[in-house]
Order: sequence, then C-alpha cells, then structure tokens
Amino acid sequence: MSILQYRYTDTELTQILDSMIIITDSREKKNDHILNYLQKKGIKTKVRKLDYGDYSFLVPANPELGIMRDLSFATTISIERKASLEELSRNLAQDRARFEAELIRAKGKDCKFFLMIEDSNYSDIVNHKYKTDYKPKSYVASIITLSLRYNFNINFITKQCAGNYIYHTFYYYLRNYLKH
Repeated sequence: MSILQYRYTDTELTQILDSMIIITDSREKKNDHILNYLQKKGIKTKVRKLDYGDYSFLVPANPELGIMRDLSFATTISIERKASLEELSRNLAQDRARFEAELIRAKGKDCKFFLMIEDSNYSDIVNHKYKTDYKPKSYVASIITLSLRYNFNINFITKQCAGNYIYHTFYYYLRNYLKH
C-alpha cells in the first residue's frame, strides 16, 4: 500500500487512527456486546462479508493526507471470535474442514490472524469445563497444532473486554504500520 510513503505528524497520525472503521463480518451473530462497546466509544463500524475472520478494519479515504481511497486491512489482519469453548469445540470436532479452510485462506494471504475465545481460559480446556464430549487432550492438541501450523495467536478474553480487545488490536496494528 502506498500509504507508507508518507511520514505523518503526530496530529495526522491521530487523525488517521481516529478515522479507523471496524469491519464486522455479515455472518457474525450475537455480538451486541461488542457493537455496543464500539458505539459507546464513538468507533465507527461497517458490516461486510469477510473472507476469513469476524473482524477487521479499514481506513477511509482522506486525500488531504495522501489516502486517495478507502484502505481495507481485511486481508492483512483479522480476528476470529468464538463466543465459547463449546462453539470452538464444535468447529474442531464437527466442522473442522471449514474452520481449517478459513485458516488456510488467511495464511495464504499472510494475514495476521487472532483467535479470540470469550469467557474462558486455557485451564477451562484442560479441566474440561465446557459442555461437549470433546476430550481435553484432543482439544489442546488441536488448538496448539492449528495455531502453529497456521501461525495465529490464541487469546482468551472476557466478554466485557471483547470490544476493547478488538479495537486496540487494530488501533496498535495500524499505529505501528503507519510509523514503520
């Protein structure tokens, strides 16, 4: 992207960062807690179909700062949200081919990919504190193997902090991108 040709002042950087729009995948469900957080913070959102992940972002055109058209980062960075360990368990046990195909698409585009699992932690997996028959040993093996194979981060986040996590992940990614 040609945006890196510019050296922005701190004021310009803030202006670009403040203009960021969070993209939510059109198939994402039951995410009112995230959308409410973003709305309360005055962060703009758009709903679009994403090729992988549930969230990404774009920077709207700003010709004054050399950004001639909207810059989508949807193939550059993405967050996949799982509302529970049960949802992820179903993806791993029953819908693995589709889930893995999504990871393959992201890796093929060299996308920085994050798996955000709400309201749980690693200990919950190890101690089988989820309501499926998926064995803890298989669960651990699957998520760690997939994260290594497809180079993604696993993050356990409370539901209350999910919107904050999404926003700040993208904010600091963009800030780093613009400064370096």
